Amino acid sequence: MNYLYAFISLLGGLGAFLIGFKILSENVEKLATKGLKKLFNKTAGNRFIGVGIGALATAIVQSSSATTVMVVGLVNAGVITLIQATSMIMGANIGTTITAQIVALQSFDFTQFAVVLACIGVFIDMLSKKDRTKIIGMSLAGLGLVFLGLEYMSASMEIFRESDSFMNFISGINNPFLLLIIGVGFTALVQSSSAVTTIIISMVAAGITIGTSPNAPLYLVLGSNIGTCITAFLSSIGANQNAKRAALIHFLFNFFGTIIFVIILLIWQNFMNDTLVRLFSSPATQIAMFHTFFNVVSTIIFLPFIKYFVKISEIIIKDKKGEKLETALDERFLLNPSVAISQVIKEISHLGTLAMMNLNKALEGFLNSDNTLDAEVKKNNEIIEELNKAIIQYLVKISSKEISTEDENMISKYHHIVIDLIRESEIADNILKYTHKITDENITFSDSVYESIRGLRDMLNEQFDNINIMILKSDYSLWNKVKEIEDNIDKLRTTLIDDHIKRLEEGKCRAQSSGVFINLISNLERAGDHLEVVAQTLIEE
Repeated sequence: MNYLYAFISLLGGLGAFLIGFKILSENVEKLATKGLKKLFNKTAGNRFIGVGIGALATAIVQSSSATTVMVVGLVNAGVITLIQATSMIMGANIGTTITAQIVALQSFDFTQFAVVLACIGVFIDMLSKKDRTKIIGMSLAGLGLVFLGLEYMSASMEIFRESDSFMNFISGINNPFLLLIIGVGFTALVQSSSAVTTIIISMVAAGITIGTSPNAPLYLVLGSNIGTCITAFLSSIGANQNAKRAALIHFLFNFFGTIIFVIILLIWQNFMNDTLVRLFSSPATQIAMFHTFFNVVSTIIFLPFIKYFVKISEIIIKDKKGEKLETALDERFLLNPSVAISQVIKEISHLGTLAMMNLNKALEGFLNSDNTLDAEVKKNNEIIEELNKAIIQYLVKISSKEISTEDENMISKYHHIVIDLIRESEIADNILKYTHKITDENITFSDSVYESIRGLRDMLNEQFDNINIMILKSDYSLWNKVKEIEDNIDKLRTTLIDDHIKRLEEGKCRAQSSGVFINLISNLERAGDHLEVVAQTLIEE
């Protein structure tokens, strides 16, 4: 019966450990929301930067699987290349070892006092009214639960250690490949190398001997690194070919690294005692340091050969004909709302760019009295409408997640911004009707009128360029420039209509052109109004 209680205690401790890390990572992530957004936007071609991004992001979210899933999503969205993704995946493997290092702290006496952080953190959350203080409180509570889970697991291991039959069974597993397979299988089952490494560390910390070979527990750690790849593989189901390749590269990196280390351990059968035991007195720290050592060394070895990993993945997973990328709004990013929001920003910018391109296309047709552009403008409007729906649906999904008040406010703003940007494409549709009117009735305007319309168009494009920078870079210093251009658009609209009425009175202009001209100028002025509203929405508190 004692063994049943010990097993239940082990499961309970593991549950507390995992939920503690979940609470800790979610709240630390909220504190680092802006940093994470910038982190995943720094997708430069430098492979060392990629490794750093992957490592830091994983250290924040405490899960290489979560980071790899996000990387797969970035590749699926076409935001980063496979070369960039590979370096980020390597970094993620390094970042995840921080979990093992935290677990190894259970070897020190202070950990039994650290559990009180759970109580302190909860009281901070309950008594504070500020969001940021509440987040800090829940971070402390999560950390306290982590150490509480470790205490429970350590206690359960003490009971198992007193069992001769259990100790004989564990110490009797000597086959390195069997240990490797156990590590792979168990990690694939729980989809967390951190959980498996935690159990291994708790076992050795309790004095439980795994196998008779000093290197035996290291094979389990190596197996856990392969088993964790199952999460990335699952996330790539239904994704494009490059996303599947990113998942495959994650596996290849861990697989080849494991092969190299297995060969080293088989040749150097006393590796554990000759290196780790000499350097670190605590058995828990020895396992944690090996986990870090494996991932750092593997990254150093394979970093120069990233392009070959990509080539191998391209050979194994071939391109499909006709595959087309649609949006950057990948469901995988919903695991990390701050990153998901950064993807929304990119798609809102894309939506605005498409709408303005369509407005310019429609104006081109008007200025050249060309009806042949109708089909293209209408087709683009359909694409814009589909993108609009995708953005709105994605924003709703993000809203359903646990997000900060700041993010909630931004999501509300994005709903309004999308509505105003869509108006540009609707105005483009109106311009098509005016083009049909002038071609059907053979209406023409003077060169000076066409030149004025082009001037108004150029002002609208300059306005959108400023607003696009405000959307993408949150550079609100452009607000004064936006207001200035909007004032100029309004003045030009008034001048153009006044001049048109004067020409009508002087008999220099046909009466049937009046409705078309005034409606066109008024629509373009409205296009400027909607752009100004976008900027105003962005700067509102």
